[in-house]
Amino acid sequence: MLIKQQQKRKGRIIFHIDMNCFYASVEMAYDPKLKGKPLAIAGNPEERKGIIVTSSYEARAKGIKTTMPLWQARRLCPDLTVMRPNFNRYRQASREIFKMLSELTPLVEPVSIDEGYMDVTDIETSDPITLAEEIQQQIMSTLDIPCSIGIAPNKFLAKMASDMEKPMGLTILRKRDISRILWPLPIEEMHGVGEKTKEKLSTINVKTIGQLANKDVYTLKQLLGVNGERLKNRANGIDLREVDPDAVNEYKSIGSSQTLSQDTTNEIEIRRLMHTLADNVERRLKRKKAAGRSVQLMIRYHDRKTITRSKKLQMFIDTKEDIIEIANELWQLHWNMQPIRLLGITVQDIEEKKQLGKQLDLFTYKKEAEKEKLYHTIDTLSEKYGKNPFKSLEMVNDQDDEEPRTSFQKDFLDDYKK
Repeated sequence: MLIKQQQKRKGRIIFHIDMNCFYASVEMAYDPKLKGKPLAIAGNPEERKGIIVTSSYEARAKGIKTTMPLWQARRLCPDLTVMRPNFNRYRQASREIFKMLSELTPLVEPVSIDEGYMDVTDIETSDPITLAEEIQQQIMSTLDIPCSIGIAPNKFLAKMASDMEKPMGLTILRKRDISRILWPLPIEEMHGVGEKTKEKLSTINVKTIGQLANKDVYTLKQLLGVNGERLKNRANGIDLREVDPDAVNEYKSIGSSQTLSQDTTNEIEIRRLMHTLADNVERRLKRKKAAGRSVQLMIRYHDRKTITRSKKLQMFIDTKEDIIEIANELWQLHWNMQPIRLLGITVQDIEEKKQLGKQLDLFTYKKEAEKEKLYHTIDTLSEKYGKNPFKSLEMVNDQDDEEPRTSFQKDFLDDYKK
């Protein structure tokens, strides 16, 4: 589609594009025989305690929900087809989708593997609805993946709109319609309100979005801090955030988490998983040529109680050995010996290496000095063969083949620009 500039509209027009049952839809596009069948994507299909990651609408009609244990899903739907996630496949589909969107306008902001915003204010078209329909059809005809699109004057309302009709929904939410459409909804249906916030709001008798919109700011700030005022503004349709194509580059953390096949107190199994997680984080840090100076450990216990503990470091780190050392220290200090359900390791306060000066203390200096003989050998071979013979191998090894555990990892979302 040819993009032309037109006279500046008075208000913005924001799209929120949300892929429908994304993982399941990608699998059905890859294998059309799966279409029309109840399909679930689960972390460990072979394990009794595997968890449903997502499912098709046919499966949802049987009562199957995300995070449901696999044994329960099979009981509800004996003919359920269950597949392991193929994240390389999902990532490729995501890359193609955002590439399509960016050909219409540079104002595209991915927020996860399967959703993002577009500012289409300055795209010349007969009307936004026609443009949204064309986007839906292009994604469907090219990739065979359905999506819903919310159309609104800001990001919050566009996000709310896209959730209102699925699959292949197309919903407009104007500010003048907020009191009629948005305010009667239960507060938990508002984007940005999780279970804990819902519980807090219930203590001041806020149970609908309308009640939040009309609550006084002072009470909300006393209860929720600055987020109270922010949520009140959103409930009234106020959201001044721009669609920022560079927002994905502002990641401040890289992490990896995994649910164990069964709750355990087995230290050998726990340590093995921690090494796997640290290896995943190291690989993704290398892929982004980044380092961090804080390590966080997340522990979720058998009763779903979750704790996070972190340690700030004096220097930036990016190796598995450094990551596992700090994570192990946090685990030893804070594990209460109860069975563990999930572990997560995250390196925070991320900076790209090109932004960092080379920070050498006594320890890193020693490491660098030990590598001098290796560097000398590489230089000698480079002179002989005309290039670093290890470079191509290094690039292959640095490719991020790790399978992300959720759709919330953001450090690959700018791949569509490459």
